Amino acid sequence: MRTKPLIGVTADRTMMGPHASHVTGEKYLAAAVDGSDGLAFVLPALGDRQATADILDAVDGLLFTGSYSNVEPHRYGGPASAAGTLHDPARDATTLPLLRAAIDAGVPVLAICRGFQEMNVVFGGTLHQEVHAVDGLNDHRENKADPLETQYGPAHTIALAKGGLLQTLAGGAREARVNSLHGQGIDTLGQGLVADATAEDGLVEAITVANASSFALGVQWHPEWLHAQNALSTAIFRAFGDACRARMLARSSVQTPDGAARHPARAHAAQV
Repeated sequence: MRTKPLIGVTADRTMMGPHASHVTGEKYLAAAVDGSDGLAFVLPALGDRQATADILDAVDGLLFTGSYSNVEPHRYGGPASAAGTLHDPARDATTLPLLRAAIDAGVPVLAICRGFQEMNVVFGGTLHQEVHAVDGLNDHRENKADPLETQYGPAHTIALAKGGLLQTLAGGAREARVNSLHGQGIDTLGQGLVADATAEDGLVEAITVANASSFALGVQWHPEWLHAQNALSTAIFRAFGDACRARMLARSSVQTPDGAARHPARAHAAQV
């Protein structure tokens, strides 16, 4: 029997020379392995060529990563993107249905940056495509000319919702310092989502799912970066890993009357 939970880490579809490829950042894989004590694998952006139910049967948790691409605005009824905006329709076709199905099936989900925005969209929310252009909101982008240590360094303070998941993970603290490397952000909050943290300008920085049956957290910043050096990041990945392990153990103990292992995610998909 496996001793570590299987954590699927979403990939982007990109071209490497003439070849379509599926890639994800090592920092996400390292955080899933070292921070969550999981067995990580890259989940390609193949859309419905891999059935959602099959993916959910295979994993004990899902990590939805950040990306340089933006969710296509037609996915949330937004206006056309500015010229030159990078999109990844293959990723949208993979992650959007998978994320909602995973939460509905009780599969632990941690969604980071683009993943956070995907979580808001699948619950019916909308996005600001250029936060810096919205009156009253700050510029949340990094300076790409800076060294990585500066880009991913603490950028602003977030207020943690009283009694929320992040405040619990932070040991009761009321605020935290986070990095900031995003151009998009939440405009209207999706139905059934709860704001778990907000930036100084009021922009939502973390969300949870009301009445979710398992771990379901989205954060706008990048806790995977040097996660072991930050107490809140460490707590986030540890809690996610604990939820993935709990699912792994629960699935291994569920048996049908004839002694065969059941597949809860497939059973859930069949009922929907």
